[in-house]
Amino acid sequence: MSAKGVNISILGRDFSVACPDDEQDALLEAARYLDGNMKEIQKSGKIIGADRVAIMAALNITNDLLKLQKATDGQSQVQERLATLQERIDAALREASEA
Repeated sequence: MSAKGVNISILGRDFSVACPDDEQDALLEAARYLDGNMKEIQKSGKIIGADRVAIMAALNITNDLLKLQKATDGQSQVQERLATLQERIDAALREASEA
């Protein structure tokens, strides 16, 4: 797998980022998402300076990621509980049919 430079633009600044060929679309999507998030923060006028805007965007994105991970973990726990209950139901039905 080869890696080549992909050009991205964030807040009007251009960057070249080395990226494997098969991950270029994901990188471009992530760059667009970050750029949009940073522009929204910048538009609010409450945060001044690209560094501070980048930090706030990183915090917002990290917060979203952590919420998503917690939701996914909760879904996994529910799925595990349902599987356990299904096993117990199947066992009870087997016992009932054998009696």
